[in-house]
Amino acid sequence: MKHPVSFLRSVGLLEATSYLILLFVAMPLKYAWGMPVAVKIAGSVHGGLFVLFCIALWRVLMHTGWPFSRAVLVFIASLLPFVPFFIDRRMRAWAAADSTQTQA
Repeated sequence: MKHPVSFLRSVGLLEATSYLILLFVAMPLKYAWGMPVAVKIAGSVHGGLFVLFCIALWRVLMHTGWPFSRAVLVFIASLLPFVPFFIDRRMRAWAAADSTQTQA
């Protein structure tokens, strides 16, 4: 199985992309063109990915030495559009730092 942080990063990027699709594609389709099914589908996908993201974040907390404050930062970042793409770089650096600490 993937390293917990790598899995979190993958799920985080998918979840962030689904959030943007929900906000900028499905919502306009619903309110501008009267297609509520778009929000139903995109919202369901996004909701499932968000739950998976929360599970992956919990897994990172349990299996790495991440402080709780870092997990809170990542969680809050996941609630804001576009921010998960920026926090992904930090998660990559944190994962690299974690792997060098375990090798030493």
